[in-house]
Amino acid sequence: MTTPDMMEALQALAAEKGMTTELLLEAVANGLESAYKRMPDAADDAYVVIDEMFNISVIAQEIDEDGNVVQEWDDTPENFGRIAAQTARQVLTQRIREVERDMKYDEYAGREGDIVTGIIQQTDSRYTLLDLGRVEALLPQSEQVPYERPEPNSRLKAYIVEVRKTAKGPQIVVSRTHPGLIRELFKLEVPEISDGIVEMKACAREPGHRTKIAVWSNDTNIDPVGACVGARGARVRQVVNELRGEKIDIVPFSEDQHDFVAKALSPAKVREVRFHEVEGVAEVVVPDHQLSLAIGREGQNARLAARLTGWRIDIKSETQVLDEEAAYAEGDWAEGEWVTDAETGEQTWVPADGSEAMSADDWATAAEEAEAKQNNGDEPSEEAVRVEELATEDVTAEDNEEEAVTDSETDDAEISDEADNNQEIEIEEEQPNN
Repeated sequence: MTTPDMMEALQALAAEKGMTTELLLEAVANGLESAYKRMPDAADDAYVVIDEMFNISVIAQEIDEDGNVVQEWDDTPENFGRIAAQTARQVLTQRIREVERDMKYDEYAGREGDIVTGIIQQTDSRYTLLDLGRVEALLPQSEQVPYERPEPNSRLKAYIVEVRKTAKGPQIVVSRTHPGLIRELFKLEVPEISDGIVEMKACAREPGHRTKIAVWSNDTNIDPVGACVGARGARVRQVVNELRGEKIDIVPFSEDQHDFVAKALSPAKVREVRFHEVEGVAEVVVPDHQLSLAIGREGQNARLAARLTGWRIDIKSETQVLDEEAAYAEGDWAEGEWVTDAETGEQTWVPADGSEAMSADDWATAAEEAEAKQNNGDEPSEEAVRVEELATEDVTAEDNEEEAVTDSETDDAEISDEADNNQEIEIEEEQPNN
């Protein structure tokens, strides 16, 4: 092959692989330079020049101690053409592989969070391989939906979780269980979501079983739930079919937390929502006949609603709430109230009888002191006595009532015994007269 033919072949190879001719020429020059330095009597410093006609020259250099070039000369070996051909072949093959790996990695490096469609090539107990065209994607067992076993050579959509750069090329890890898959599937089916008119605010999923999503519309004229459902459910049906029948609940997002929690428990009807912000619990009251529907099968509906809203949800029926309120009203409580300081946030117990107030720390300390001294047989302090009196107030009242009943019974018994004794005395007095 003549030098013009080699240059044309190099240009054709560069076009086929999607590279530039300069990149391949640079790779060949670096390979030839390494081959030259392995030859006997080779100069310590040299570089290879390849012109437009693919003529190869080796330029040797003499460099002084300061790094300046003193002189240059052509030191191309006589049999360098054969060596150049062998080296060029090896270097080009290796360089092409490296460039292809880099191009594949660059193509998918910025696509984490996107959805891809692949053809199932291989499936075993550890992972499934998806053919994406130029590369293969890895679907680990942990990212597969339980009991989902698609047929080989069938098409499957997956969510890109991670793109790794390895020595053998890019390794793309995809998932079928990630909540982002739901978001991307709805983007494909709902133009309003892809255009940004409708937003998916939250998503909670149990792969293979059920999913809840909360949607919001930036346009008051567009119903977010209706846009996702589509005409006669056509849009959401496409997503369900891709997920192999997984159920999807679509609820409207609301900035009012009471309304959002109530709608998140759909299809159950909610009567009331009470928030306990310190514990992070939302207490939900539902009709008696809606209790099982609100909880769901094995608690699934309540779990998904909790993940969707970010609140721990405690579901109670109306009858349970009424029973708890009745039991609370019948209980005996110490008279007083806890007062919170607006500046420090410290809580103080203020008794209703006007005695000295106590902080929460003082209350706890006094209670521990009273218990410790009681165990040791010592006399407790005044604060400990007050805490003990408040804690035992109800018990003392009950003991007094029992003592009163006991005293009354004792008095009745004494009166009965005295009457019997008097009657016996009268009988004895009558007997002598007879």
